[in-house]
Amino acid sequence: MQTLESDRLLIRPWSAEDVDFVLDMYSRWDVQRFIGRTPKVMSNRSEAEAAVARWNTGDHPTYGIWAIEHRESGDLLGTLMLKPIPASSDEDPLPPSGDIEIGWHLHPDAWGHGYAAEGGTRILQHAFDSGLARVVAVTLEANTASQAVARRIGMTHEGPTNRYYNMTCELFTATHPGSGGDRIAASL
Repeated sequence: MQTLESDRLLIRPWSAEDVDFVLDMYSRWDVQRFIGRTPKVMSNRSEAEAAVARWNTGDHPTYGIWAIEHRESGDLLGTLMLKPIPASSDEDPLPPSGDIEIGWHLHPDAWGHGYAAEGGTRILQHAFDSGLARVVAVTLEANTASQAVARRIGMTHEGPTNRYYNMTCELFTATHPGSGGDRIAASL
């Protein structure tokens, strides 16, 4: 997984030194309440260690789950992702949908500073530069903050969908500038 940069952000692989931050961020209900079909908070360090290990197993040149670090302060801010999104299905685990999802989770201390939009813009650029012609972003209907980020990075609201994660989500899409109209959908 490559490291990416934007004006203020270093978007890098997670490290073992980040485990305490991961536990702190994902143990907060205000972060977790919009994540997954049945949201739940992290409750112990071993869950955070497992998450960091899982996020670092991928070796795909385009996809990843990255840490967001402030370039000047070195403070960790949250998570950015670009990954295959599962389809809704009776199968367990859910099968691939064929679409790619973009998303972000930020620590509450990092909310309101434009980091999600800046990082999301950089990850979307990375997706396009890597040749992806379609990326999906989905949010729960109540997650208006992530919906605003999707709009800020140039995504179009397509309305509700039940195509992913066995749940109804709001779908946002973006189109690669040179794709001739192919849809790119990004998931939050």
